[in-house]
Amino acid sequence: MPVPPPAAPRLHHIAVQTADLANCVAWYREYFGCRPTWSTDVFSPLTRSRLPGIVAMAELEADGMRFHLFEYDDPEGDRAGGASAPPPVGPRFQHVCLVASSSAELRARRRRWWDVFDSGRFDFARSEGPTEVVVDEGGVESFYFYDVNGLEFEFTHVPGGAR
Repeated sequence: MPVPPPAAPRLHHIAVQTADLANCVAWYREYFGCRPTWSTDVFSPLTRSRLPGIVAMAELEADGMRFHLFEYDDPEGDRAGGASAPPPVGPRFQHVCLVASSSAELRARRRRWWDVFDSGRFDFARSEGPTEVVVDEGGVESFYFYDVNGLEFEFTHVPGGAR
């Protein structure tokens, strides 16, 4: 008798590396409405071997979506460009796509990005604003944007929830 496949994995958190933890935490709180759940500056040998230079980490959460934000130390200044230039470690995700429950929410989240950016309270690795909302032939709406570290996100609304 064949063994049934395991249940589909669920997302626990998205890890974000930053050169400025305070700036990053403040932006994720402001833009996504996250709340801090825990933080640490004590790490196992395994964590230190996987993330050389890690200094501190904070978990933020909003509606079950968790972000693990971690700061690294760059004493030699090898990472020119600050937060936008994490150490090369191989392939990286191209972007993370998040769900908007409606077309109105999608557009509100795009406006929110501009409100947060225009506040002047955050240092951004990239000063590019979010893309325009695009609609594909199936009516799926999306826009892309960068966080304070230059990491790309997408919000998408799929009418009817299919696809």
